[in-house]
Amino acid sequence: MTETLALDGRTLSLDEFLEVVRADRPVGLAPAARTALAASRKAVERAVASGRTIYGVTTGFGALSDRPISPAKTRELQISLVRSHASGTGPAQPRDVVRGLMLLRLNSLVRGHSGIRPEVAERLADFLNRGLVPWIPEQGSVGASGDLAPLAHLALALTGEGAFVGRTGEAEPAKTVLERDGIPPVELVEKEGVALLNGTALMASYLALSVADARILLDAALLAAAMSYDALEGSPESLDDRLGEVRNSSDQRAVAASLRSLLEGSGLAVRRTTWTGQDPYTLRCLPQVLSAVRLAIAFAERIAAAELNAVTDNPLVFGEDEFVNGGNFHGQPLALALDTLAIAVQYLASYSERRVARLVHPALNRGLPAFLSPEPGVSSGFMVPQYLAAALVNENATLVHPASATSLSTSADQEDFVSMGPWAGQKLRRVLANTRRAVAVEWIVAGQALELRRPRTGGRGSEAALLALRGRVAPWLRDRSPAPDIERVAAAIENGDLVREVRAKVPF
Repeated sequence: MTETLALDGRTLSLDEFLEVVRADRPVGLAPAARTALAASRKAVERAVASGRTIYGVTTGFGALSDRPISPAKTRELQISLVRSHASGTGPAQPRDVVRGLMLLRLNSLVRGHSGIRPEVAERLADFLNRGLVPWIPEQGSVGASGDLAPLAHLALALTGEGAFVGRTGEAEPAKTVLERDGIPPVELVEKEGVALLNGTALMASYLALSVADARILLDAALLAAAMSYDALEGSPESLDDRLGEVRNSSDQRAVAASLRSLLEGSGLAVRRTTWTGQDPYTLRCLPQVLSAVRLAIAFAERIAAAELNAVTDNPLVFGEDEFVNGGNFHGQPLALALDTLAIAVQYLASYSERRVARLVHPALNRGLPAFLSPEPGVSSGFMVPQYLAAALVNENATLVHPASATSLSTSADQEDFVSMGPWAGQKLRRVLANTRRAVAVEWIVAGQALELRRPRTGGRGSEAALLALRGRVAPWLRDRSPAPDIERVAAAIENGDLVREVRAKVPF
């Protein structure tokens, strides 16, 4: 990505967000953003010159907002705020999360309601374009008065007092990095500290990245399910479009249509001429269960799309001299979306594990060898990969308890209801990683089962998925460690390669 993305605080899309955060597309400030920044900055300067009482500019913060600050101390107030709030702990946030946080904070500020100088915004853009990643610890934000501690660590890096993630992954003093790159530190003036710290950038970064990852994961899970459908000789009757029509569910109809496309031409998943009972829910209810995941992703994406261009600090500048105090920094909508998405992603893991269990169970897999072993007894086959999937599902089950269901008051009860959205985001990242591995197990097991049905073949989508799998994982001819195979397939799910390869041959 070489074309610079001009940020204006209003038009950033999820795809553009990903291009900057994960593909290092350069960013700049749109002309309208520069004009808006200059106007809001002049409003702050006029207010300070006139001696007005403005929260976070001429007063203390949080429960100390009733303390007036003398004109001689207003600039010291801003750097003091940053230093005192940089209280995070734990390992550094992942690179994509931090780049997302930086981009979203920058895009919010350039909208022109925060009162910062244009040069502060330009410095953030410079950090992004140079690939500099501030050291921002994972723990410390309750997601209420913004992501205060994480954003304080970002602001410290701007001032040369914090740290960056060094070339070896360790914290490197910001002063050293800035001097080496010839970047002067920012000296914060009135309103800039509070503008940098107040905001939902960490939670929004988690959500935007997770929405993108969940979309890919859902597609990968759908492909794995299609292979299992063929391998277990499921009946396509349950994919009838009329079922979704009478349930008034466009999402159910979309999932069923995708599965019909993937199973087209199958010699395994065919209508039965004699009654043999109904398929298990892991096959028969695929459109209903996966449609619920689609709904959750759509819900989360709607909130993420709004937050990409949201202004979330406090107070906000409107017009020439109006300062409005409010609570845009509160992360409750984001926390709800993050928690909801975690539950939906867990559906994918638990649903996939149940199909794996059926594929390896000799009483349930419709005549396939026990554990799909080439020599049951001597060979354990895929016995223990199913254990792994079960362990991952169990771990997810403990992680999906909603973080946002519990609030602990902060700031002497001034901030008496908080969202806990940052923890929701961290948990969701772990749930996504676990689920990718659980779905990878299904890809491998279902692929093996599909080959054991030869000479009969699956649908065109199942066979395309099997071909993509075999480009990475060899058939199971004798026991070996499946761990490298699982990690290889999980990585190809994460980067979208498996889905892209299949979709290039079979639209679904």
